[in-house]
Amino acid sequence: MVETTSSMPVKTETAAAPAPAEGWLFRDLRREIDRLFDDFNPFGWRGRSRSPTDTGAQHLARPDWAIAPAFDVSESEAAYEVTAELPGIDEKGIEIKLGNHTLTIKGEKAEGKEEKNKDYYLSERRYGSFQRSFRIPESVDVGRIEASFAKGVLKVTLPKTADAQQAERKIEVKAA
Repeated sequence: MVETTSSMPVKTETAAAPAPAEGWLFRDLRREIDRLFDDFNPFGWRGRSRSPTDTGAQHLARPDWAIAPAFDVSESEAAYEVTAELPGIDEKGIEIKLGNHTLTIKGEKAEGKEEKNKDYYLSERRYGSFQRSFRIPESVDVGRIEASFAKGVLKVTLPKTADAQQAERKIEVKAA
């Protein structure tokens, strides 16, 4: 018997890894620098929240209220109380309005600094404003609402009507 040997040609290829898209390093670097500037200054002085090359959606999770002061709302038996710390703002920069059972608090801060020296001249200005609105319950006596401002803290007292104070009662919880 005759032995036949046949060899099949084997093609061997070495595939190189695909080259990264040109400019990927600079795009990522630009994105990171933009993020640092945005985190440093939440007021958006750059004109837009992110660069056009940013494909991530991290900025969507960032709350828009980051530049407004926080307000605390509490309730006692006799009244509701709204407080906010407003450092650097004086009482002339605060406006409180009531209309259609909505309490609106506006504030504006304008600050300037100027230094003159023989070697330099420095002039800085900072501006900022905020506005918050709160829906007021029907149980508030709107004629007796008071506001005070001391040491940078705004306090708005919203007294409850006599009927609202009497209508509330504590209900005892019994074990079944």
